[in-house]
Amino acid sequence: MILLDYRDARPIYAQICDGFREQICAGILRPGDKLPSVRELATQLTINPNTIQRAYRELEVQGWVESAAGKGSFVRGVPENSENDALLKEFDKLTARLLAAGVERDALIQRLQKGGNENA
Repeated sequence: MILLDYRDARPIYAQICDGFREQICAGILRPGDKLPSVRELATQLTINPNTIQRAYRELEVQGWVESAAGKGSFVRGVPENSENDALLKEFDKLTARLLAAGVERDALIQRLQKGGNENA
């Protein structure tokens, strides 16, 4: 089930994409599973079908789903390296912010060597 937060700054289609990506990564949706039709999901979420179509198109471009004309959209799985690339970009941004805030590079390295667990 996709949950929308209308107070979230992200566009609705992006929230839908994130919801499906989370379900695919968690194994709730598996490769080959059929996604709800555009009309069905739009009715369920009470939003414009164009918003659902945009989300599905985005997921297809990113390699998460594939569409078959007249049959619908199906889960392909986690695109190779996409999740790792996104996480590493977040890591780089956060590292830069921490360094700019005055955290010592050695402290970051020690934290990383502990696997991100400050108590290890």
